[in-house]
Amino acid sequence: MKFSLPQFILIGLGLFISLSVFGQGGSVLEINEADSLLGANGFERLLGNVKMKHQTTLINCDSAHFYRATNMAKLYGRVFIEDMEDSVTTKSAYAEYDGNTKLAKLRNNVIFDNGETKLYTDFLDYNRKANIATYFNEGKVVDSTNVLTSERGKYEVNLEKITFEDDVVLVNPDYTMKTNFLVYLTIPKTAETQGLTNLVSKEGNTLNAQKGSFYDTQNKLFRFYDGVVDTETSRVKAEELLYRELEGYYEGKENVRVFNKEREVEIFGDEGKYWEERGYSLVHGNALVRRYFEKDTLYLAADTLISQDHESDSLKYLLAFHSIQLVKSDLTGVSDSLAYNYNDSTIQLFQDPVIWNQKSQITADSMTFFIQNEELKRVYMQENVFSVMTDTLTNFNQMKGRKLNGYFTEGQINRLEIEGNGESLYYALEGDTLTQGINRTLSATIRMDFKDGVIKKVKYDVKPDGKFIPFQLVEEESSRLEGFQWRIEEKPSMETIFTWRKVEEIDPNEKNLFDEPDAEIRMPTDEEIQKSLEKRGLRPEKPKLKPLKKVGNLPNEKP
Repeated sequence: MKFSLPQFILIGLGLFISLSVFGQGGSVLEINEADSLLGANGFERLLGNVKMKHQTTLINCDSAHFYRATNMAKLYGRVFIEDMEDSVTTKSAYAEYDGNTKLAKLRNNVIFDNGETKLYTDFLDYNRKANIATYFNEGKVVDSTNVLTSERGKYEVNLEKITFEDDVVLVNPDYTMKTNFLVYLTIPKTAETQGLTNLVSKEGNTLNAQKGSFYDTQNKLFRFYDGVVDTETSRVKAEELLYRELEGYYEGKENVRVFNKEREVEIFGDEGKYWEERGYSLVHGNALVRRYFEKDTLYLAADTLISQDHESDSLKYLLAFHSIQLVKSDLTGVSDSLAYNYNDSTIQLFQDPVIWNQKSQITADSMTFFIQNEELKRVYMQENVFSVMTDTLTNFNQMKGRKLNGYFTEGQINRLEIEGNGESLYYALEGDTLTQGINRTLSATIRMDFKDGVIKKVKYDVKPDGKFIPFQLVEEESSRLEGFQWRIEEKPSMETIFTWRKVEEIDPNEKNLFDEPDAEIRMPTDEEIQKSLEKRGLRPEKPKLKPLKKVGNLPNEKP
């Protein structure tokens, strides 16, 4: 249809004045370009290669509905929004842009691009004034290191901070993390979580926290709260656990526990450090050791524990210092310090050690115990050795000397051998019910054989010096060898161990987000939406618009 020159000038002038007036305020949407313009009275439909502008924001799309009265536009098809003053760009299939609030509502195939960090979703509200993007119904963030997904999220661009909520998953080449609340800083690439957090490494190691965590994804540094790190060779747990993966270093505070899976040894304490490569750990503060055997468990309490166990080291040991308490079904003891050799399962006690076995008590300056096939087989003692054994009438049979070798069968003593300055005192019984008297003997060597903890045979060297004291002549002094002490009140028990440190066992059924099936979230298709509306009696009608005849070119449009 042709227009006369006056008509063309009048329409073109009106459009020019309208655009100029709305562009003067600086906060209104402007139309820069479109292939065609339809509509009037505050509503315009822009078709083909639409270009709009709002302050420093440029908008491109295939078509748009522009509502001048409310300063809002609905954008359709290949929507692209960018700002000339920052690096953020967005793409979507559909969007609504409010020029008054600078709020962009982006829908379907949304890509929020901030240079190195990209956000993908189908539902995104972007407040350009505050520079905050919020998504819901699932989103994915990708940068050079990590991929993060969640049900909901908020990207605070100025702070380079993204908050993820509900079904959060972080994936990188080394780890997969699951949680329900995570704050990610895009510049240092750190992730901080709250509540239950579970990780699995590419090697299959697990890192779990019940009360949140911090993860530096570039420097491979972790901090867990009520956390456990479980690898093929060890398990480390603490209320606050620091793990530097590149150094293989752990540091724990409060209720620390380190479990060596190969040795079946678990160490507890208030604070601890562990070097994975060296197999070296240091734990102190009401420290405790549990050494697991097939039929039994050894408990060791101390102030400080040091463990060294690595294949390249010839010496593999556990050292314990101060206030030693040792409890096993066939062995109980106390001392100031202890050394346990992993290679040959020997235990050495130093500085005033005392050991109780069944009905016997042995003291010496130092002791070495040999454990074979998980049972106590032999004990070797040096200097000031003193052995006390009770009989069926609770009499104290005694031996002393410079050195002692003790031999055990099924955890019970069956032979004692004293070497050097030997002395013995044992009660002669009649039928295990009546005391006849006391045998006291001096001999360079003494050997006693036992059965069921009772002396059955005594053997001395060539020239022993002995005497028998009838029961009616026995006095307190004659019934004790010099240095005798019965220290049963010092004997530790399991109650003593648990008073020293109460161990809370790890719950094998603790909730783990990797045990839950992954839910697939899928957006309904247009056909499914249409059917759902029809079921509810809703059938939207398409608006019927009468096209306006194009009478001139838009500003900046070539004829």
